[in-house]
This record gives sequence, structure tokens and C-alpha cells, in this order.
Amino acid sequence: MKRLGVALLLVAASAAAQDRRKSGTEFMSESTRAMQRDDTQNPAMLWVANGGALWQAKAGKAGKSCAACHGDVAGMRGVASRYPAFDPSAGRVVTLGERINLCRTGKQQAAAFAPESEGLLGLEAHVALQSRGLPLAPPADAATRAAAARGQALYGQRIGQLNLSCAQCHDDSWGRKLAGATIPQAHANAYPIYRLEWQGMGSLQRRLRNCMSGVRAQVPPLGAQELVDLEAWLALRAQGMALETPGVRP
Repeated sequence: MKRLGVALLLVAASAAAQDRRKSGTEFMSESTRAMQRDDTQNPAMLWVANGGALWQAKAGKAGKSCAACHGDVAGMRGVASRYPAFDPSAGRVVTLGERINLCRTGKQQAAAFAPESEGLLGLEAHVALQSRGLPLAPPADAATRAAAARGQALYGQRIGQLNLSCAQCHDDSWGRKLAGATIPQAHANAYPIYRLEWQGMGSLQRRLRNCMSGVRAQVPPLGAQELVDLEAWLALRAQGMALETPGVRP
């Protein structure tokens, strides 16, 4: 496990050293970049506002709000930049959305938000906004790095009827066109995002499932271990890059 951790660190360090990494924003049109930059134009800020209301709202049998435990949401600065991460109470690596639901079912004694629900995306975006501009800093514990290692293997694995891997598009062919769109480098530093194509917000797992469907592969359900592992690897690949949440994409 120790060797694995060292190898992953070397991969991440090498990527950072070369620093040919580009955020997805660099592959967008100037009008879409402007939409992301300006909070008064960024449609995702509607979800952030909804998340702000939920942060203050009492919920569940415990009658507690998020603020009752965590105080002002500004105190969450730095939290989103370290997820996915190993959670001792869950005994596994979880995403930020899953961590929010653990608080909801455990501390608030309320029903968990459904994946991709407006409430979960809003709270996740509201918390992540507090870390905007901070470098992604995935934890270096053994469990989180093991998840990243599994995700790295999945990233390089050919799948689906088109027999393509993530790496073939996003490492070997970034900057080229696919169905009229420019292929980015797959640095997930702006999620949850507002996509003009969706006309709404979505999680990284929704985007990953879109890609899997695009290559005609079997698509795992939201929350599946392989999706969490892929998220852990993408976070390590993007280590040191600035968090841009809430992002806007075409």
C-alpha cells in the first residue's frame, strides 16, 4: 500500500511539474467563460441560493439545521477541495454529496436527498462555493489513495461497444473535436456544474455516466463504487488546480 501511495504521488507530482494541465474553462467560448466568471450571470448561483436556504433550515426528527452544527457556511472553506475522502463513520471513501447525506440521516435524522436532486446539488454547490479558488487537495490516507488507484485503472480501461477508454479521449486527444465539441483534459475542478446542454445543474457522476453511455458501455447507477473511484482519481489528477465551483459548461 505504501508503494502504491508513493507511485500515485509521483504521477500527480509529474503532472503538476509538467503543468500542461488546463481547466475545462480554457476549452470554452469567451461567452461561456464570462457566464461562469460573473455570479450575476452564472445560472448555477440559483442552486447556490437554494443551498443557502437549506443550510439554515431545520430538518428531520432532530429539528436541526446544518448551521446548528457547523455555524456560518464560510467556516466550510477548504472542505470541498478535499473530497472524495475516506470517512471513518461510513468505513469507505465518500463524495461530498454522500458526506452531506450522512449528516442528514445521522445528525438531522432526516431522509437522505436523492442523487441529482435539487436539494443535494444546491447544498453541495453552496458548500463548494466557500472553497472557490483554493487548490484541490485530496487526502493522502491509504483508503483514499487506494480508491484513486482503482479509479486510475478504470480511467485507462477500454469499455463499451466503441472500445474506448477515458484516457484515449482526454489524455491522447484533448483539444481535438468530437461531434463539434472540443475534448477537454478531464480535470473535474468545477463540479457540480451548470450545463447549457442539460439546462440545469448536475454532478460529476452524471457527467461520467454520460461519457459511458456515449461509448455504449454498461452504465453503473449513481453512487456506484466505480464512479466514486473515478472521482477520487480525477481529484488526484487535478491536485493543485483551483476549484472553480459552480462551473458552467456548454
